[in-house]
Amino acid sequence: MAPERIREALFFKKLDGDVICCLCHQNCRIRPDKRGICGVRENRSGKLMTLVYGSLVAANVDPIEKKPFYHFLPGSLAYSIATVGCNFRCLHCQNADISQLPRETGQIPGEFMSPESVIEEACALGCQSIAYTYSEPTVFFEYAFDVATLAHEAGLKNVFVSNGYMSREAAEKIIPLLDGINIDLKGDDQFYRKVCGAKLEPVEQNIDLFCKSGVHVEVTTLLIPGLNDSEAVLAELAAFLAGVSKDMPWHISAFYPMYKMRDIPRTGVESIYRGIAAGHDAGLKYVYAGNLSGESGNTICPKCKESLIERSGYRVSKNSVIDGHCSKCNTPLYGVWS
Repeated sequence: MAPERIREALFFKKLDGDVICCLCHQNCRIRPDKRGICGVRENRSGKLMTLVYGSLVAANVDPIEKKPFYHFLPGSLAYSIATVGCNFRCLHCQNADISQLPRETGQIPGEFMSPESVIEEACALGCQSIAYTYSEPTVFFEYAFDVATLAHEAGLKNVFVSNGYMSREAAEKIIPLLDGINIDLKGDDQFYRKVCGAKLEPVEQNIDLFCKSGVHVEVTTLLIPGLNDSEAVLAELAAFLAGVSKDMPWHISAFYPMYKMRDIPRTGVESIYRGIAAGHDAGLKYVYAGNLSGESGNTICPKCKESLIERSGYRVSKNSVIDGHCSKCNTPLYGVWS
């Protein structure tokens, strides 16, 4: 493991030779020479060390819509980066090959890329933002923070694609540098405990915190048949989001059999439309079918119902939003438009 990748971590306390990691709500107590749940933070001689600083396993140019962000610089490109590791253990993870690798094998692969190089590449490739994505960006927080600082200096925006489980201390440190965040709201508390190895409440607290702190927030829910797609669960999630902000875009996505849930069938269209109906019934203004083709991915003015942004997959074919307003009735639209 290259020495530049191993650095003292932020957010920890010492306790009788152990360390308490305070980066996220798992609050791992880590014994000497052991790692936390994420598999990438280790107690070395009473200090918590991050093992993945700059150790990228992915550095790609993506449409911002792929994250998904539909109200954040539509049609723009994001330079997307990730290390291995995750503080969740989701049984259905679509990126388990990188998120769970350190925990399952102890391996930490990746090629070192300095924060300066990330910014240079993003600018050279015509990207308007850096997306911290694929795995959980919280677990490479120190690196993300340094990249995000340089990104703002270079006029680039920063977006996290996150499970929303970071501690309040970590959230408040990144908020001044974060322009947008898409948080997975995965299900009710039973779902979090059974499928993800986590709890619902910290996620809801962070959705509320980021929204009230002025960060652009979008939310994604992946529907898994029989686990989180009932009318009751969807109504509960929609009501929570509407209670935070009815402007918050909600992406309802279909599950495909992955990782340790290959025996569960893919999500049917009826579940997706049930989720969309729950969002509209709760008063949410922008509800999207995340991976269905058709008009359910278009952005509609909540007042006059004009189709303002039309999408085909991740491609924007029409955008008639003018300075953040509907081009027909001038209603202001939630989002980051320039």
